[in-house]
Amino acid sequence: MLIAQISDFHLRLPGETAYAGIDTHAMTRRAIDAVASLDPSPDCVLLTGDIADGGRPESYAAARALLSRLPMPVFVIPGNHDKREVMRDCLADACPYLRRDDGFLHYVVEDFPVRLVALDTAVPGAVGGEICAEREMWFAARLAEGDGRPTLVFMHHPPFATGIGAMDGTMCRTAGSFQRLVEEHSEIERVVTGHHHRPIFRRWAGTIGFIAPGVAHQLALDLRPGEPVRYVHEPPAFALHAWSPETGMVSHVVPIGDYGPSRDF
Repeated sequence: MLIAQISDFHLRLPGETAYAGIDTHAMTRRAIDAVASLDPSPDCVLLTGDIADGGRPESYAAARALLSRLPMPVFVIPGNHDKREVMRDCLADACPYLRRDDGFLHYVVEDFPVRLVALDTAVPGAVGGEICAEREMWFAARLAEGDGRPTLVFMHHPPFATGIGAMDGTMCRTAGSFQRLVEEHSEIERVVTGHHHRPIFRRWAGTIGFIAPGVAHQLALDLRPGEPVRYVHEPPAFALHAWSPETGMVSHVVPIGDYGPSRDF
């Protein structure tokens, strides 16, 4: 099974720029076209939040149009820049797994060799995320239903620290029982997130925590305590998570751009 992970569109309308000149719409389109051109084609795509930069309906309409370019199923979750209700209303027809009710945008995808468990970590009005008691109870119940099948959990905010202090202050708040729950389920191959706009791997709770880079701007790697968040024009990228019974899950980071053809040695 091949899973593409794209993250942090911060989408604005064509012609609008973000953060002093970043054309997030054009860069998102380029990322989606890069995923669509992969050979072999991914079985599905995970979009790990921050779809619309300000949660506007027109930005979600633009996202829906761009995502329609992908021939495979796309599974989305909200980030801190999204507005849960607006996202649900604008995308539910194209993404029927987004329930039309007042609850969190959690769901499970059972259609593949790897179970996909989506967790909504967004907190309205906050930059950081949270797994509250209600969300943890839902997660525990879904894991119990999995019969030990290989599982990938995807969410926007990472539930683990990375050493980038300014971003770690906005990670996902959890109770200690959440980490223990993950540790108890060795079938969890990955916990994959966005939010940090950098490729980051960490051994955590008996599994691998992975943060995907952004498809537009990246956040500067700064491990000095007390430094503010800054962005940098490093190459955008997405992730590919390849699973087989022989290897388990193997994760790759794919830069977006034209770097010339591959050549024989």
